[in-house]
Amino acid sequence: MRQLPRPGSSPAAVGPAAAAGGHPTHAVGLRRPASSAQGSERRSRWVLTAAAVAALACLLIGLAAALNAGSGGERRTVAPPVRGGATAPLSLTGSSASSIDALTSRLQSHLRAQPKDARSWAVLGAAYVEQARVSGDASFYPKAEGALDRSLGIAPTNNDSALAGLGALAAGRHDFSRALQYAKQAIAVNPDGAAAYGVLSDALTELGRYDEGRVAARRMDDLQPSLASAARLAYHAELRADTAAATRLLSAARAQSESAGEVAFVDEQLGNLAWSTGKLGAANRNYRAALAAAPQHAPAMFGLARVRAARGDIEEAQRLAAQAIARRPQLEYIAWYGELLDHAGRRDQARNEYALARATIDLQRAQGVDVDLEAALFEADHGDATTAVRLARAAYDRRPSVYAADAFAWTLHVAGHDRSALEYAGRAMRLGTRNALFSYHKGAIELALGERAAARADLGRALALNPYFSPIHAGAARTALDSLGGAR
Repeated sequence: MRQLPRPGSSPAAVGPAAAAGGHPTHAVGLRRPASSAQGSERRSRWVLTAAAVAALACLLIGLAAALNAGSGGERRTVAPPVRGGATAPLSLTGSSASSIDALTSRLQSHLRAQPKDARSWAVLGAAYVEQARVSGDASFYPKAEGALDRSLGIAPTNNDSALAGLGALAAGRHDFSRALQYAKQAIAVNPDGAAAYGVLSDALTELGRYDEGRVAARRMDDLQPSLASAARLAYHAELRADTAAATRLLSAARAQSESAGEVAFVDEQLGNLAWSTGKLGAANRNYRAALAAAPQHAPAMFGLARVRAARGDIEEAQRLAAQAIARRPQLEYIAWYGELLDHAGRRDQARNEYALARATIDLQRAQGVDVDLEAALFEADHGDATTAVRLARAAYDRRPSVYAADAFAWTLHVAGHDRSALEYAGRAMRLGTRNALFSYHKGAIELALGERAAARADLGRALALNPYFSPIHAGAARTALDSLGGAR
């Protein structure tokens, strides 16, 4: 079977020692400006979408299951038999840094002794992608590509493990069209491969093909129920505004989670659901439960920072946000932290964070990650409107999801093209997703167009859903709503 060509791949450049041995050479780090509250810290930064996280988790589970199959080819259960969920578990053992390091170390040792083991090269490639997510170091991507290329070099046909791995890698780099092609190739080789259906689901979802993405997630769950398949099903429920179903699915997943990492992941996701609907008490409890299970779980730290900020404890919110960034540098965390500082009147520190966010975007691009969607929103709020529109248009053309539609709408509004902006704001709402930022964006656009009743409804909806949704936009929403006479 003819494999999909990969631009820029160079199998010969990654030999056994380079792809399997030791730690990779890290990308150039970023230094936090000295005036920052946390001092200078070298770190490389990137962002990974929930869909890409899900792809990776599924792949590790699926490939490890295949790797551990008995001599008769029977499939062993690796992940707990859970159905339902909301953005993917982290890995086989909860995706802590130590567990992934241990997995890659074992695979490296095995491959030094057995360098022709194509399947182990594929699993190693998937593990490198997971290491990139856990560490925040996108320089693991070339390592992943090298290992997956090596797998295909040894077994160029009928190698669904490597194809699924390349699909997860493409998703990690936000190239969802390519991820879709790899997933289809992997499924053509092995129609019963749950990992490939996970990649397929994620790619379709990020490409805005939601019904097909949900069908693929169900097929994955039928083939191999796991926390990874559970996560996708709950995410699709959340997209369609069924947060109650998403919560039930995640709660069921938690009851069957075994490792601390799995428990922390599910509790953090439950916290996110509670946060998205302004339920601070529930969000606080879930984030704390996640940190009790895994004290270094950065997403829960960030979630708790948002709760603290909403409750007015700005100092503690800053401390937690800085800790989350130190553990897992992500553009979302950095930008939010900058906005929190801005809102608190700490303009110089905020500017430092915004500069760090820009450097993060540049570094991600240098590592082959498509960050146009994320960069567009950042530019709209903190930079150049024309650049924001250009980036958002390109992102929407490649991946017309509801999130891309919302970003395009907002950038058009900031650039003064409100009539076109309203069209895309409507597209962002096409699934009925309950998202306070979506509603705020749409309400602000309607207000600019003089559609006062519609603006009042959408601005009121945003604040009713989550009155703390943004350090900078929540206040703007309240001001705008007050100018319209308040919610009615």
